[in-house]
Amino acid sequence: MKCGLEIHVQLETESKLFCSCPTNYQDAQVNTNICPVCLNQPGAKPYPINEKAINNALMIALMLNCKIDANLIYFMRKHYNYPDLPSGYQKTSIPIGYEGDLNGIRIREIHMEEDPGQFKPDRGIVDFNRSGIPLVEIVTEPDMHSPEEARTFLRELIRVLKYSEGARGEGTMRADVNVSLEGGKRAEIKNVNSIKGAYKALKFEIIRQKNLIKRGIEIKQETRAFLESQMITVAMRSKEDTDDYRLILDPDLPPIKVANEEIENIEEIMPEAPHNKIKRFVKEYGIDEETAKILTSELELANVYEKVVKSINSEFAAMWMRDELKRVLSYNKLDFVESEIRDKDLIQLFSMLQNKEITTKAGQRIIEHMPKNKKSPSEIAEKLGLTGIVKEDEIINAVKQAIDENPEAVEDYNQGKKASMNFLVGQVMKITRGKADPSETVNILNSLLKE
Repeated sequence: MKCGLEIHVQLETESKLFCSCPTNYQDAQVNTNICPVCLNQPGAKPYPINEKAINNALMIALMLNCKIDANLIYFMRKHYNYPDLPSGYQKTSIPIGYEGDLNGIRIREIHMEEDPGQFKPDRGIVDFNRSGIPLVEIVTEPDMHSPEEARTFLRELIRVLKYSEGARGEGTMRADVNVSLEGGKRAEIKNVNSIKGAYKALKFEIIRQKNLIKRGIEIKQETRAFLESQMITVAMRSKEDTDDYRLILDPDLPPIKVANEEIENIEEIMPEAPHNKIKRFVKEYGIDEETAKILTSELELANVYEKVVKSINSEFAAMWMRDELKRVLSYNKLDFVESEIRDKDLIQLFSMLQNKEITTKAGQRIIEHMPKNKKSPSEIAEKLGLTGIVKEDEIINAVKQAIDENPEAVEDYNQGKKASMNFLVGQVMKITRGKADPSETVNILNSLLKE
């Protein structure tokens, strides 16, 4: 299998690419964010191109390790007919970046274009509020060889776009998925709207093409549509070649020259790309790559980690943020920024753990109460009665009590049923209200059970 992707994502701007209409099309009434320019009415000329859109597209290209074209940037007219395209052509730029890379997947080119409107056949309308919103299109080489590889790449790409803060992410993503099997021609699956959709479309298309090859039927080069409700692809039309679009230079749009100084300014202010941040975290903080991936899954989480490790051991902080913090966020279905947990809260919690003011079990209970809570970890611990760690002689007495009260668990342990150890540890924790150190409790249990 060979798979290449053409990913379209809206750029984060307040106005459209060639006019001043707002881009908040999802919040507006149908056909209200429009003007003669974005409707391409006779005599309406485009405004000068949206400068923020260009800068955002350049930043994304640089974060994907692309070379930037030093020549003039032209916009072309790409002709095709569809109800949501009032002009009969789409304004699309020549590549502004090329020969990039993201985790071994080559980026062929990156360019800009304007979004068409939204054809809604179920309602019998075309809504042009979206028409003219700036898009970035990212075109890969056919370097993916399984649906899983394509899914992983899209997840990483969306993470880069989130870090850039220059694009609107998966919610506005539309991907064209190009796939072929050895010996067959390429099928293009149009307008897949999610990472899950791309994965499902590829799984179906591989099976479809394999079955055709087995039956000796030639695979046509064609464009197919993905029906997400049924998780299948269906034929739309024969595949267009570039010549079919009758591309010509747009005479209404002058060429653009991006100065070297502008590129340097963008490089200075752009965020560190997540794939580069992962490598730095591994090298700088001595954590493994998988942990670094989890900590960089959100820009805000990565930033807080770097603040925390100024006061806390980097590996200790990484372990707690990877395991316990992410567990709590996942359970509550929250992103880190939504949790309202502050770096000073994590520093206090981890300090309490390292200074043995609370047990590991107590720390786990405290962190469960931290999302959307204005109280500090010490205040939460005080309220729950979790402060303090019992002394060794108190743990010994608690262990003896747990052994005396649970003879069946002791018998099971002596017969080789190791799971009973966890039960006895739990009983000790219950007796000490979670204030016994778990590792010390296990050691004392092992010692007394052998007597």
